Amino acid sequence: MKSITLRRPDDWHLHLRDGAMLEGVIGDTSRHFGRAIIMPNLVPPVVTTADAIAYRERIVKAIPPGDRFEPLMTLYLTEHTSPDDVEEGKNSGLIHAVKLYPAGATTNSHGGVRDMDKAMPVLERMAKIGLPLCVHGEVTTPEVDIFDREAVFIETVLEPLRKRLPELKITMEHVTTQDGVDYIKASKANLAGSITTHHLIINRNAILVGGIKPHYYCLPVAKREEHRLALRAAATSGDKRFFLGTDSAPHVDPLKECACGCAGVYTSVNTMSCLAHVFEQDNALDRLEAFTSLNGPAWYGLAPNEETITLVKRDEPVSFPAKIETGDGTVTVFDPMFPLHWDVA
Repeated sequence: MKSITLRRPDDWHLHLRDGAMLEGVIGDTSRHFGRAIIMPNLVPPVVTTADAIAYRERIVKAIPPGDRFEPLMTLYLTEHTSPDDVEEGKNSGLIHAVKLYPAGATTNSHGGVRDMDKAMPVLERMAKIGLPLCVHGEVTTPEVDIFDREAVFIETVLEPLRKRLPELKITMEHVTTQDGVDYIKASKANLAGSITTHHLIINRNAILVGGIKPHYYCLPVAKREEHRLALRAAATSGDKRFFLGTDSAPHVDPLKECACGCAGVYTSVNTMSCLAHVFEQDNALDRLEAFTSLNGPAWYGLAPNEETITLVKRDEPVSFPAKIETGDGTVTVFDPMFPLHWDVA
């Protein structure tokens, strides 16, 4: 196959940051994607509908001329989030989900939830009004090994929450383990999972073998090869419960290449080329559209994009920039470590 035409894809987990960084990176998403769920972990975070309105205005202002892109806003869940404010945001059409960050789990998550009981009033309201909860599915207790955080989260946080509020719709974001895949597949209702581009391609060797590679360090951290293969099988299966959420997360190089580097992989530039490569490898190009363009909208109660994009397989490798320049500094682009021949025409 030399070309494939898809409904225009969406990104169901995206970091755009703010200010000069937002202005520097948004075009890499708006060029190919119709919509994206925007993460709220700014400094300070997006905790109220008023915050989300203001942030959305800044995003829309930064979209390059001619690009048609819709940011789908979320709220950062705290132990003091107002159920009424969340419901008003949902009813206005602005708020599409609320994000649970266990405190300390990832970038700018220190204000996240420590005591789930304190968040129950807003979670109960969300279940009632049908607003999804997006979860960063890791525990942060120091005695738990970083490679086991997702499995322990499922056992100690997610399963009890789903038993307590079975009607709450939950997205397990950036699933990284066989445990997460199996848990979603075993669920009967109200649970789905997003999968990133980079977790389909790298395992933990990419970070650690031959010296520490900071630009492959992300949270949740990449796991063993068996988990990567489980993610690929889920993504390429066509199962409606799995869809693309890139978790593309720009950090300037000095904040990645230091003694305590930030977690995040920047994949917006070449995601569609990487995904076409992966799906072709797994003889699943006919299911690429489901993963990138159909399953996510169905889960979030939206229609698929009417527009299409076409990917063409070039004879020679496609050239992508190793780095992009932003007003905040240089950001390194994800290197899949193999040549890419698929290109968005």
